[in-house]
Amino acid sequence: MTTDHDPRAYQAPLSDATLRRLALENVHNARDLGGLIGADGRRVRTGRLFRSGNPGRASAADLERLGALGLDAVIDFRAEPEKAQDEPHFGQRFQWIASPVLDGNMSMAVLLPRLSAATADFSTSMMVDIYRDFPSRYQQPFAGFLHAAMSGKTLLFHCTAGKDRTGFASLLLLSALGVSHDDILENYLESNACNAGFFAQILAKSAAHGVKDEVMMPLLEVAPAYLDASVQAIDEAFGGMDRYLRDVLKVDAEILQRHYLED
Repeated sequence: MTTDHDPRAYQAPLSDATLRRLALENVHNARDLGGLIGADGRRVRTGRLFRSGNPGRASAADLERLGALGLDAVIDFRAEPEKAQDEPHFGQRFQWIASPVLDGNMSMAVLLPRLSAATADFSTSMMVDIYRDFPSRYQQPFAGFLHAAMSGKTLLFHCTAGKDRTGFASLLLLSALGVSHDDILENYLESNACNAGFFAQILAKSAAHGVKDEVMMPLLEVAPAYLDASVQAIDEAFGGMDRYLRDVLKVDAEILQRHYLED
């Protein structure tokens, strides 16, 4: 992977209330997209677009930290079965918009019986297939997310781990903002480091059900091949990202750039 800049150059200073990686107790993989370089060399505004894993189990301190971000809406890509253990406090405090993707197909109750006798190649192939399906099967929820952004809202968008559905949503949004693919990929791969502790918890639980770590890890980590599968599907079926955003999802990239890129 190559990049055109030092990734440290766009990290917010430690004193900033909207750190690129948000210091939260119970919310994994929480980050500000601000600072990435978009169209015409303009940077994405800090404090406007946030991505994360599930905020539904936020601690009291997390709620205060998130409340300080001035969020207008929270876009939730999880299916209903994934919300069973959410605390009610988050939904009472923020405008939480359900926009489900995958409809529970990735729930542990569904996966674990299949994975106990699976191989790492099976898990990798499953993830590639999921990413390949994102552009065609889930146009409505991803279009709804981007249309919410077109209104200029300060947004947090998330799924359970903040890596796959949230990663694809970030691909679409950052592409519309003119961020280079190398920088989008770098941002996407940050989920592996941000989720390391979360992965360890899941691996312990899956091992207790007879699932080997090498089978589970392709489902937990993100990989360039996954995002590439989405990009390739968009190129082949829709003629490229620009056409997909404009003609299929009905997104006006110039409006998004006016809202979220610095002058």
